[in-house]
Amino acid sequence: MWIRTHSTVWMIGGFALIVYMGHLYITAMVVVIQIFMAKELFNLLRKAHEDRHLPGFRLLNWHFFFTAMFFVYGRLLSQPLVNTVTSDKFLYQFVSSLIKYHMAICYFLYIAGFMWFILTLKKKMYKYQFGQYAWTHMILIVVFTQSSFTVANIFEGIFWFLLPASLIVINDIFAYIFGFFFGKTPLIKLSPKKTWEGFIGASVTTIISAFV
Repeated sequence: MWIRTHSTVWMIGGFALIVYMGHLYITAMVVVIQIFMAKELFNLLRKAHEDRHLPGFRLLNWHFFFTAMFFVYGRLLSQPLVNTVTSDKFLYQFVSSLIKYHMAICYFLYIAGFMWFILTLKKKMYKYQFGQYAWTHMILIVVFTQSSFTVANIFEGIFWFLLPASLIVINDIFAYIFGFFFGKTPLIKLSPKKTWEGFIGASVTTIISAFV
């Protein structure tokens, strides 16, 4: 309980500081979380034996990831970014050029990745390589769909980012507290420490918090 309380104070404090610093810092935090999330998902279907025969194949995942990042955030952040760098002539011209040729750059980056994939195909590895290619695109859809909505909400007003984020935090904390003190009935085999008491207590607390 002490470890959880200690880490919670630091995490909430760090989160509050980032929120205080403004929209672009919150967006940067979302991007960092997104990169770690993608890394975890990329590793789920990795096979060490196959990867040894495909040097550089992991880099291809990240090429598609950063291409998708440039595509999504280039569309969402173009105006806020231009407004931020107006004071610096070089940066302003650079960002303006990126925005002007945004779709063309995304197209060529994706085609380059696709050609890279085709050129690295190896006999007896096709099934694994095409499976990884499909898995990579599924990860991009899942990760960037969520994050694009999150970032769009940030620039519609930080409140619309804070409300769902704070409710997740409240739900998580009270699920632990109710489970710790009252938990007796297991909720799901996948996560044996979760209990019905924790789930119900957290649900009620979250609903009340949302109204408040």
